[in-house]
Amino acid sequence: MYKKRLELKGNFYLDVVEGLSKKKKELPSKYFYDEKGSELFEQICSLKEYYPTDCEVEIMDNNIGEISNLLGSGVQLIELGSGSSMKTRLLLDHVDSIVMYVPVDISKDFLEIVSEKLEDDYPNLNVWPLATDYTETLDIPDCKSASKRIIYFPGSTIGNFEKEKAKKFLQFLGSKLSKGDGLLIGVDLKKDREVLELAYNDKKNITAEFNKNILERVNRELGADFNLNNFEHYSYYNSEAGRIEMHLVSREDQQIRVNGSSFSFKKGESIHTENSHKYTIDEFEELTSHFFKRSRTWVDSRGYFSVHYFEKK
Repeated sequence: MYKKRLELKGNFYLDVVEGLSKKKKELPSKYFYDEKGSELFEQICSLKEYYPTDCEVEIMDNNIGEISNLLGSGVQLIELGSGSSMKTRLLLDHVDSIVMYVPVDISKDFLEIVSEKLEDDYPNLNVWPLATDYTETLDIPDCKSASKRIIYFPGSTIGNFEKEKAKKFLQFLGSKLSKGDGLLIGVDLKKDREVLELAYNDKKNITAEFNKNILERVNRELGADFNLNNFEHYSYYNSEAGRIEMHLVSREDQQIRVNGSSFSFKKGESIHTENSHKYTIDEFEELTSHFFKRSRTWVDSRGYFSVHYFEKK
């Protein structure tokens, strides 16, 4: 059953001030995900241009039997960045004997809504929601009835990490697992620039609204005075770094205040809000090789996206 153990600690103000004080201004992408940001991201996932969701669902649909067999029974399932838990429902419906589901998300309000819905739909499931920044802390509850832990990290969120930080984060995840436990993870693959850039510049401008929502959140929670109309969403594929970059570009010279701190922007200056690194299958396996052994990889019919199952060494 759903237990209301929702807790979120953070340093939003300090992170914003630090990021805007840099020579190349930036804001951590984790702050996209307040309740509104989480809802906007759910809309993005349903867009035709945003291929990762359809590709990952195709992989899960076509291979759920094999995935279920690999995961086994008596599973404590921990999902990072759970959002609406839509993809997880496939696992909940097909994996034998999931004894505890731990959805982990930074958006406390959104997580509570989703957890209550899961309780209604799966009345016999032990749901233990955890509202936290999983990049900093991940206190997985003990589950004596579980025979193994599986960390589920869908949606290619690992691509938001710089490559060395991704490697360290995978090591951190490995420290939460015992030998034979598993990591089921989605990874976006390298592909044509046109496909990549279209996915982050949709015609309905929902991604632009999602990007600007981080400024709206700073205004609302930190008393800032960003004028959202004075910033433009800009997203492109940096082929040298192998990543999509998202920015908010100042349309004019302007001065911004954030709860007493002041920041100057020149026309054309940007705030770097997100990276989304793309990998080949071999490149990603190299990142994980010191901590995990790859058991299986599945790819969608277009070769755009991959899902991997790794066992802890």
